[in-house]
Amino acid sequence: MSTDNNGTLVPKTIGVKTIPTNDLIPNPHNPRMLFDKEPMKVLEESIGKVGILVPLTVFWSDSKRAYVILDGQRRWTCAQKVGLGTVPVNEVAEPTLVQNIVTMFQIHKLREDWELMPTALKLEVLMGELKETNEKKLAALTGLDQAVVVRCKKLLSFPKKHQNLMLDPDPQQRVKADFFIELHAVVTDRLVNDMEWFKRNKFIQRMLEKYQTKGAGIKSVTDFRVIKQHISNARRANRVATITKRLHEFVQDDSLGIDHLEIKSAAVHETVKRMRKAIEYLTRTLNEIETEDYYGEEKLWNELEGLASLTKKKILEAGRRFK
Repeated sequence: MSTDNNGTLVPKTIGVKTIPTNDLIPNPHNPRMLFDKEPMKVLEESIGKVGILVPLTVFWSDSKRAYVILDGQRRWTCAQKVGLGTVPVNEVAEPTLVQNIVTMFQIHKLREDWELMPTALKLEVLMGELKETNEKKLAALTGLDQAVVVRCKKLLSFPKKHQNLMLDPDPQQRVKADFFIELHAVVTDRLVNDMEWFKRNKFIQRMLEKYQTKGAGIKSVTDFRVIKQHISNARRANRVATITKRLHEFVQDDSLGIDHLEIKSAAVHETVKRMRKAIEYLTRTLNEIETEDYYGEEKLWNELEGLASLTKKKILEAGRRFK
């Protein structure tokens, strides 16, 4: 391996040449496993007309007795389909397993995003080989954004059978990674995990069924953010028994929507907290300003007058004495 001007690990270049298409094999450690039909069809038509303009990056594997693709599997697949006998390649030295995966991440990092689950699986291999789980270090190593590394680790926390749903070759059948990423916040919630009826894998399966069944209570993956908020509100308002019961009912009954989880007193409690913070900030700010400096800010004084009037009205409605 050698190092480029930015200090990034890159394979040592051997040279550019043309080799028979059939002498190439896919890289078993390619983080990009899913190739959807429509984009492939466009590339195939282009290669059929003008051939391959950008050489593939490959290395020779003594153990496999073939050239292994580091970069260009889509181009190679299309070349086979249109019947190209040879393809241009840039040959590099054979990398180690870690170098192989890191190099592929580095090669592809500025291109169209991969499906996240295949990326997560290769990140899992790297973490295992390097005994490294630090997100910042993994991001620096692979060239992935740190937030992407975090998302990948969330996906790896799900059972293999659910991971496989994100790997379906058919885009219409494939479950998007966003579903599991949004669900992660709920299934890892400490209160939820302490609920006596909660069984993680069964819960995940039921959420998937409710999401995939129209009218079964979950309209969008972002609904899990609302569910998480209802749970958090209930915890802060000491309504644990109520949210435990309602969440169980929501899981079992497809006719119930996420509004079933809203506990009025918990929602009020959360609103009060936010209002008190806003009032504290406004009070502090008003005490600190010099009135003369803001004398000409007509809009501000009109809005404050309106706020004072509304505040007085709400205080009277609450049956409190306005002082």
